[in-house]
Amino acid sequence: MFQRLLALLFLMFIGVALVQCGRRGTLTGGPKDIDPPILLRAEPENMSINFKAKKIRLYFDEYIKLQDVQEQLIVSPPLKYLPDITPQGGASKYVEIKIKDTLRENTTYTFNFGQSVQDNNEGNPSSFLTYVFSTGDYIDSLQISGVVKDAFNKKADEFISVMLYELDTAYTDSTIFKKPPNYITNTLDSTVIFRLNNLKEGKYALFALKDASKNNLFDQNSDKIGFLKDTISLPTDSTYLLTLFKEIPNYAASVPSFTSKNRIIFGYFGGDETVAIAPLTAMPDTVNTLFRKQPEKDSIDFWFTPFEFDSLVFTVTNMKQKVIDTFTVKSRKVELDSLLLTPNQRGSLGFNDTFHISATTPLVATDSTKIKMINKDSLDVVLRTQLDTIGNKVDFGFPLEPNENYSLELLPGAITDFFGETNDTLTYTLSTQSLADYGNLTVNVQGAVIYPIIVQLTDGDGKMQLEIYAEEEQPFEFNNLEPATYLIRVIEDRNANRKWDTGNFLKNLQPEKVRYYPEEIEIRANWEKIETFTLRE
Repeated sequence: MFQRLLALLFLMFIGVALVQCGRRGTLTGGPKDIDPPILLRAEPENMSINFKAKKIRLYFDEYIKLQDVQEQLIVSPPLKYLPDITPQGGASKYVEIKIKDTLRENTTYTFNFGQSVQDNNEGNPSSFLTYVFSTGDYIDSLQISGVVKDAFNKKADEFISVMLYELDTAYTDSTIFKKPPNYITNTLDSTVIFRLNNLKEGKYALFALKDASKNNLFDQNSDKIGFLKDTISLPTDSTYLLTLFKEIPNYAASVPSFTSKNRIIFGYFGGDETVAIAPLTAMPDTVNTLFRKQPEKDSIDFWFTPFEFDSLVFTVTNMKQKVIDTFTVKSRKVELDSLLLTPNQRGSLGFNDTFHISATTPLVATDSTKIKMINKDSLDVVLRTQLDTIGNKVDFGFPLEPNENYSLELLPGAITDFFGETNDTLTYTLSTQSLADYGNLTVNVQGAVIYPIIVQLTDGDGKMQLEIYAEEEQPFEFNNLEPATYLIRVIEDRNANRKWDTGNFLKNLQPEKVRYYPEEIEIRANWEKIETFTLRE
């Protein structure tokens, strides 16, 4: 009896203990797995010579999955056909690669998987996993390394291809447009540093590409490029810097687009070209026409008063290169573009802001007698208006006073477009804040400065807010700044044209130098800040 009682009490004790444990928490399954998969062995072995296999298997210590392997895998030298790689969409303890190319003789191949091989449960990557073999008697062992930077932006793009071309008798300046490189690697998404391994002795040309189409060739219209002017001789212990830039495309006219009942758009490549358009088709005397370039775009609008036609023939002439293209534009049912006015600012107006009204149809006239501005005391404000036909807008200039309200009124007929349309009555209300709501920044530039320079203040994304051009040393004062975080960008304006110029590979021209102040600058309300930017060689 006594033993039964003890057993019963023991069972009750265990039950209470289990309940208390259940209340306190749940099973966690142990510590989180943070270890990457480990390569145990390969068939054929890694670093094999006299390689003749068509299939490779890499065995790991745990189940793995492949993540973005087609984007991450870099094969050097590049293969013509992408290999078949498994597993795809499943888990396995091995990766299988089936080679579909005929491999070159006496060549060292490197398969760099980046971070595509991950453990199946936690996604821990086997970072920069490589498999190397040679179709010859030895493995090439030379290497080069360096850094990629963007010519204009503070941060370089991700997944930059870095390429080596052997300077043999077949190499020309056009090779990069037509043939893949002898060696290739990738900066991936975590670093701007590159390293090319398993190279053979020789002389090479070095390039970097933001390869939009991923075909290992340079496409001027879509890719950024960086190139080294000097020849690389291997072996070397030098470290190289490649500056990536987007070229201005070579001139090419595109097929015109009949976008509305009163407009045809003529697009073209080549931002510094002068393009003239002329109709070959005779038009009725009652039809008025106007050609006008679109603001900040490589395209020209042909505006015309609507009339019935089946097709129109035009010539598009590059005035600099004397290239003439002929296009036929067929009529189709489309809507009519009509006058729509849009202000660039509403509400609060900063002391560095400008105010304008842009239009959807070409503006041809303004009537200042139908435009009026008053302040909060209903007093007239001195107002200047200017028609900007290039920007297709009306600029308004007036003195900005702190803590002020402005009311701008446009009576009917104040603005007229090419088709004779005018505005209805429009009213815009603008206001300013106290000067104490803004901060001031002075930048002193010293060190290896080559004038003229352009000093720009940008937002955190690199979008330009203000700029100052200087031909000699001076303090750069940016006043009445909105409280925010800014970047300082200095452009070395070699040709003194007051803008940044990109490079060109075939012309062996590097882009103009751009330098960023190493730290972000915080501006607060009612602050005065002075920064010194020392430029290095």
